[in-house]
This record gives sequence, structure tokens and C-alpha cells, in this order.
Amino acid sequence: MPKVGMEPLRRRALIDATISAIGERGSLDVTMSEIAGRAGVSSALAHHYFGAKDELLQATMRHLLAELNADTRKALNSAQTPRGRISAVIAVSFSDKQFQPETIAAWLSFYVEAQKSMALRRLLRVYARRLHSNLMSGLADLLPRSAADHAAEGIAALIDGLYIRRALKDGTPNAASAVGLVEDYLETRLSGFRAGKHRSGGK
Repeated sequence: MPKVGMEPLRRRALIDATISAIGERGSLDVTMSEIAGRAGVSSALAHHYFGAKDELLQATMRHLLAELNADTRKALNSAQTPRGRISAVIAVSFSDKQFQPETIAAWLSFYVEAQKSMALRRLLRVYARRLHSNLMSGLADLLPRSAADHAAEGIAALIDGLYIRRALKDGTPNAASAVGLVEDYLETRLSGFRAGKHRSGGK
């Protein structure tokens, strides 16, 4: 019988092992036995905590989403301006904690699997809605609604696209370069709006 208080630790160890295994394999084609071995527990105990592998994969996806959401909330609470809120969301997406090879590989694998798994697709939709909402919390104060929506979609597409491109490369992810590309796009959108207001005599 597992000791009281060990279950949360072992669940977390299994989730961390899942991310590690997916990162090394580059796909979700990993077994519960392999994951359990990485976590230092028996395969039977892994099944006891999560049931089937699909349940463990969903728990891993929820964990990644929860960590990203917590980091984003913290960054947004520290932002002082609407422009700062947008930059905070972008920075978190490429932080040392988020933008690392194993996590990048896990996100890409989940996107691929979501084409077949409705449960994972729902979780990715939660991510997409949160990202859009967080970006709009700054953009809505700087651009008209339609332009803000469009900019949020563009930024989200760049973030996801840079994760995909990063997953296809070797070496250490270049977070600064990724942030720079997204910030350049954002500044282009904001500058274009400001220039349009100036030409029309708006204030």
C-alpha cells in the first residue's frame, strides 16, 4: 500500500516522465511501462494512478496547461500597461520553463494526436481560448475590436508556428529570437494603426 502523501508526488513524477519520454521519442508512441520506469515506479502503480495511457496523456496535457496558465497569470499581474500585458504573454510562451526541447516536443505531439483524440482537442481549444483572451486583455485597449482580434490571431499563430519550427531543429531553443519575431509583428500592427489614425486626423 503506497504511503499517505506519496500519491501526488508519484503522479507528478509520472507526468514529468511522460514529458521526458515524449521529448526523447518525438511522439506519443511511448508505453506505460517505459514511463513508469523513468518515474521509478512499477507499471502496475502507474496504471493504478492513471488507468490507461490515454488518461496519463490527458493528465500531462492538463498539467502543461495549468503551469502555462499560472505563469501567465503571474506575468499579467506584474504588467503595468496594456502593451506590457501583451509582451508578458509573449514572454511567458518562450520562457525558460516553457520553451525547452522536451516541452516543445510534447506540445507538438499533442497537436498531432488531437487530430484523432477529442479529449486532447478539447484541451488544446482551452489553450487557444486562454491565449486569445490573455492577448486581448492588452490589445483591446490599443486597437479597435476587429483589429485587436486579428492581431491576437496573428500573434497566436506565430507562437504556435515557432514551436513547430523549433521542434524540427536540433540544439537549444533560441527564445530571444522567437520573442523578437513576435514583438516585431506586434509593433508592426500597432504602428500601422497609429499611422492610420495620424493620416485621418484621429487622436
